[in-house]
Amino acid sequence: MDQKDIRKLLEQVKNGDISVDEAIEKLKISPFEDLGYAKVDHHRGLRQGTPEVIFGAGKTPGQILGIVNAMRGKGEKNILITRLAPEAAEEIARSIELSYDPVSRIGLVGRKSEITATGTIVVATGGTSDIPVAEEAAQVAEALGNRVERLYDVGVAGIHRLLSKLDVLMSARVVIAVAGMEGALASVMGGLVDCPVIAVPTSIGYGASFNGLAALLSMLNSCASGVSVVNIDNGFGAGYLASMINHIGGTI
Repeated sequence: MDQKDIRKLLEQVKNGDISVDEAIEKLKISPFEDLGYAKVDHHRGLRQGTPEVIFGAGKTPGQILGIVNAMRGKGEKNILITRLAPEAAEEIARSIELSYDPVSRIGLVGRKSEITATGTIVVATGGTSDIPVAEEAAQVAEALGNRVERLYDVGVAGIHRLLSKLDVLMSARVVIAVAGMEGALASVMGGLVDCPVIAVPTSIGYGASFNGLAALLSMLNSCASGVSVVNIDNGFGAGYLASMINHIGGTI
């Protein structure tokens, strides 16, 4: 849908030929921008509330820049780039202003710091080795307008560390539990809090952990109610889902 089509649509609304809701539905299915190597969905924010997020792995810095510039051309802010390699981030930063976190490998263009939800998302890890995945979740949630509290290295091997932070846990609207090994942290948290728990299995562990499969299966088989599970090492998915939950009925 080009400017001519949009103008015609707005004229129809003005003249009462179609309703505002009908016009919104038409805008939701407007075409994308075809860059050849990527088709940029400029109306995703209208449909889903959040603009398109760029998956950086496997893309060249030039391709990422092309997508970013197309989105910037439409006035997008807080453009997220996930799984962005340090070398690619360094090259991209020569052309545009880029905020980059090497731990989570999250890049952010056009940073706009704004809290838009009333609740707090707690991101917790079983161990220090789980922090990169947890930071991916935390950085994504923060970029999407959420207040985030971090509880790192509070795994079941020393459960007193977690129990000493019960006040933080109890105040959360959503909890993200990030753990490898046997993945027990999610079940423990699910039995302590009255909010949704999003479990993130990580590929951390010895041989029989099968690169996160053991934690994934443990989390899927959790006996605690209210626990949902995303894919192995998928911090982005957890942060995004937590933001969606946090914004339901709690928007500032």
